[in-house]
Amino acid sequence: MASLYKHQDSNVRKTWTLMFIFFMVIIAIGWFMSFVYDAPEILVFAVFFSIFMNIFSYWYSDKIVIKVTGAKPVKREEHLELWRVVENLSITAGLPMPKLYIIEDSVPNALATGRDAEHSAVAVTTGLLGILDKNELEGVIAHELSHIGNRDILVMTVVVVLVGFISLISDIFLRSRLYGGGNKDNKAGGVLMIVGLVLMILSPIIATLIQLAVSRKREFLADASGALLTRYPEGLASALEKISAHSAPMKKANRATAHMYIHNPFGQRESLKGKFLNLFQTHPPTAERIKALRGLEV
Repeated sequence: MASLYKHQDSNVRKTWTLMFIFFMVIIAIGWFMSFVYDAPEILVFAVFFSIFMNIFSYWYSDKIVIKVTGAKPVKREEHLELWRVVENLSITAGLPMPKLYIIEDSVPNALATGRDAEHSAVAVTTGLLGILDKNELEGVIAHELSHIGNRDILVMTVVVVLVGFISLISDIFLRSRLYGGGNKDNKAGGVLMIVGLVLMILSPIIATLIQLAVSRKREFLADASGALLTRYPEGLASALEKISAHSAPMKKANRATAHMYIHNPFGQRESLKGKFLNLFQTHPPTAERIKALRGLEV
């Protein structure tokens, strides 16, 4: 259990680090813009905005995730088997039962979100419920509950809002320069234009690197933790085989939330070119996860 607590503490530290990086980046952008437009109030706004967004992302990012995915609350009587699986596994894991949501999508997938176990949610697609048997469904739910128990969801959920806003604000800064904003006679304006352009180009890359940092290792750990919870690794391994067989993207696939799903919502290419591109994906290759699961002894 010591390793699990260490992982939980690591996720808390990652969250605070991410918030600090966001704070500094927004202030840097605010300083650039206040210099270009000779408006010190922009820097003041940037400071208050970064503080507000850190607080907002911590308390409300899970609701944003649910909204972005288009998930709807589950009624116990409508999805009784799903409800019982989640309820029973939550008791086994010693966790409060998370809120349950359904995503109307034929592509099988699932995710967990929330800032802690007491404010967590699990969402599954209709496609997932349509193709999995009970053992496989238990494997997937155990995987998602492991994310909750490991406190993966804290950093996973916060990254959605913070990284998204860094990209958005960088885009606003760049467009303001492209369309003639700021002081054109200021020689420093050209330098700042280049800085803004570089920041705009690097933002998606930085977002991907942050997502990779919080995603790949946690998937293997959640797979292992989920298998230990059900005492049946084959259930999750078989579920991943079925899920990965669907190469079509989800209807509301979104780069900001991609790292939160049990499987890449954009599909995962297995060609030689795809294997290279998978180095930059938020999920490790499914074949490696299945192999690891089938090598477990529980």
